[in-house]
Amino acid sequence: MRLPHPPSPERSAELRRRFAEEARSERPDLSALCLLIGAEADGGLDEAGIDAAQIELDGLAGRLPFRPGGPRSWAVALRELLGERCGFRGSAADYQRLESSLLHEVLRRRRGLPILLSVVWMEVARRAGAPVYGVALPGHFVVGFGAAEEQVLADPFDGGRVLAGADAELLVAGATGAALDPSMLAPADPLDVVLRILNNVRAWAAARPERSDVALWAVELSLLLPSHPARLRYERAQLLVERGDFLVGASELEAYAEVVGAVDEGAAERVRRQARAARAMLN
Repeated sequence: MRLPHPPSPERSAELRRRFAEEARSERPDLSALCLLIGAEADGGLDEAGIDAAQIELDGLAGRLPFRPGGPRSWAVALRELLGERCGFRGSAADYQRLESSLLHEVLRRRRGLPILLSVVWMEVARRAGAPVYGVALPGHFVVGFGAAEEQVLADPFDGGRVLAGADAELLVAGATGAALDPSMLAPADPLDVVLRILNNVRAWAAARPERSDVALWAVELSLLLPSHPARLRYERAQLLVERGDFLVGASELEAYAEVVGAVDEGAAERVRRQARAARAMLN
């Protein structure tokens, strides 16, 4: 991937306003949220590029057969189109690339992480009228078709392979060593999908300290979601301090300590000490 330049501060502010607005809408649009993440990561993704990505998803949906049948027929149709004819799939190397978490790049490269490939599957299938949803298995995201009693799972990372009865159990066991619980097969909420994508971006950046800029925008977008872990506020404060914004970082550490102090005064005092250390860096 070319080294992307960040959007301008004005463009970033507009993207974040739209992201927050979409996330709080009655029916959040998953593809729109993912493309706004992409635009925050890559200043080269302008409005024309966002529109082109949506048009490509529309076009792919138009290539599906009309109402092919039940859940399994939908899964097979998506596999044949996206996995076999279009070549969407993933590999181990994709976990090392930031663009594997950016929808516009996944559409361009036909490669990505399991969750982004699943977004492609879901958005194409949804446009065609399929009963599709994401399934957030521990460590490996897949897609589901149909109601619980007739559910069919497919693995977009493996080119859309339709999973047999024991395959989901093996995926969970390989990722966690634990048994598959039926609750793991429930449809994933779109905003949970977005948060998981941002978590992947944060994990990518955490392994690359020189990309704390990526970690910061990923945390800040996560904080715009209606529901998010409170600890993200602490992570943002730490990142600000690491990037030399000592005063703002210290203030946010102190604000987080006030929240934590209601349940764990010892932890709150540790955070206050971090805030004092950050302020001392200015002396």
